[in-house]
Amino acid sequence: MQDQDRAAADAGTFDAIVVGAGSGGCVVTRRLVQAGWRVLLLEAGPSDDHLFVRMPATFVRVIGTERTWLYESRPQAAAGGRTMHVPQGRTLGGSSSVNAMVYIRGQAQDYDDWAADGLQGWAWRDVLPWFRHAESNQRLSGEHHGTEGPLVVSDTRFRHPLSLAFVKAAQECGLPWNHDFNGARQDGVGFYQTTTREGERASTAATYLAAVRRHPGLTVVTRAQVHRVVIEGGRATGVVWHDGAGLHRANATREVVLSAGALSTPKLLMLSGVGSAAHLQGFGIPVRQDLPGVGENFQDHLEVGVYGRCREPISLLGQDQGWTALQHGLQWQLFRTGLLTSNVVESGGFVDTAGHGRPDVQFHVLPTLVGDVGRDPLPGHGLSLNPCFLRPQSRGVVRLAGTDPQQQADFDGRFLSAEADVQTLMRGVRLARRILRAPSLARLLSEELAPGAAADLSDAAIEAHVRSHAKTVYHPAGTCRMGIDGDPLAVLTPELQVRGIAGLRVADASAFPRLVSGNTNAPVVMLAERCAAFALGHGLAAPTPAESAHLSEPGACAPTVHRSTAPATPHHEPA
Repeated sequence: MQDQDRAAADAGTFDAIVVGAGSGGCVVTRRLVQAGWRVLLLEAGPSDDHLFVRMPATFVRVIGTERTWLYESRPQAAAGGRTMHVPQGRTLGGSSSVNAMVYIRGQAQDYDDWAADGLQGWAWRDVLPWFRHAESNQRLSGEHHGTEGPLVVSDTRFRHPLSLAFVKAAQECGLPWNHDFNGARQDGVGFYQTTTREGERASTAATYLAAVRRHPGLTVVTRAQVHRVVIEGGRATGVVWHDGAGLHRANATREVVLSAGALSTPKLLMLSGVGSAAHLQGFGIPVRQDLPGVGENFQDHLEVGVYGRCREPISLLGQDQGWTALQHGLQWQLFRTGLLTSNVVESGGFVDTAGHGRPDVQFHVLPTLVGDVGRDPLPGHGLSLNPCFLRPQSRGVVRLAGTDPQQQADFDGRFLSAEADVQTLMRGVRLARRILRAPSLARLLSEELAPGAAADLSDAAIEAHVRSHAKTVYHPAGTCRMGIDGDPLAVLTPELQVRGIAGLRVADASAFPRLVSGNTNAPVVMLAERCAAFALGHGLAAPTPAESAHLSEPGACAPTVHRSTAPATPHHEPA
């Protein structure tokens, strides 16, 4: 027993403890509670009960507050020595409570590639039923979409004229219209579907978790900074956390599930003695399981902005100020319509810029000029076209910076270290500049602000813009990846169990062996659905339509219910 265990107050015994109430944690929690398990859900941040979380368009107001982690990389040699920032959710719902709500699954070939690497049961035909199981699509149905799941997916109620102009301009450049990026084909341009419901954000906290919040088998503790997983005799038996007042320890008789994200889950594993033995010994941490792959294989999507100046003051600039902001707020409060129902990133698309037969660039289009953490946006009214590479070749690493659980991990994304990533972004920039000059946008835009006003720019100028302006899209992944037996860097089995440690699983994007071709929230929800099924002993079998319909009903819990034995603490959220 470690010294901190002696000082930790006993918080009771549960069937399962879920660390992190984010996109994955809320999903796993709901499914285990529905199965009759006693579950303790621990979240480092506060409740999601904030107006700016519920309003789709105001998510930018949440980033940088107490409801987000603001991870900071080492200076990136291939990106002009800049420090990169990766905000992540730190509240109930995690990043699904602070993201742009874009619902994208990735490409079928992404998952077929996972299976080709030996991960049986993770091919597209295997994961599609789980995507459908999770989804409640408000417009689409049929082979590719579900309509009975907890996660509400809908069209945005507001579309900015600049977002529509991009879609038209891209078609004028020869790109096809696509009404469903999650259907038979991903390529083309159009409007994104979002995880919104009737003009309001539909995070995993507002959907999955909300359905079981009053269940007597669930205990939710916010502002709980987990220090480590307790591992005894090769098995995860509990966790130790601090709530601001003191240490607490809870025991788990069946499972501990980590869903703290690709930057915190590997840190927590290492603090618990799971990771590279040499690295852990350097910090004096007793080694419970030597897994050199913990923290390796870091990946993220990067994008770079191409900016145009509006002829008229029609962008989003100033819409959050004064009487205009009050009007928008009243419209949202009274009718759930108008600008505040927008996810801001309303339109975009997927393009094969290399001619390899599958899209390699995604566009995120914002009807305003945007900057980055530490970089102010260009002044005035304008449009941002952000091409993003989909399958990064660069690989980074996450390591401990120290043994203080409050200290963020030391991470080096090694962004743009692979030349292929730079070339993909350069192709995306060239295409974005063409779209900016197409008739439908040229009518609204007077000039290109960056990377340059000239129609022809040298490769050197475009590369310089990429290296000086590329930023992450906040999709960190891969740091505790699944792998097959014999893979020295595999951290998890195909059933998402930490290798060599019984009763310990991971349900977040750190489990991805390779980053998917698109936004990561929907794939994490799918993976978490499967994690819960593995924990419940259901194996790789896909849910039947009848099971999906039953388990999605708000009151669909197993008849046998156990009340938690954990005492209340000052930071328990109200039911």
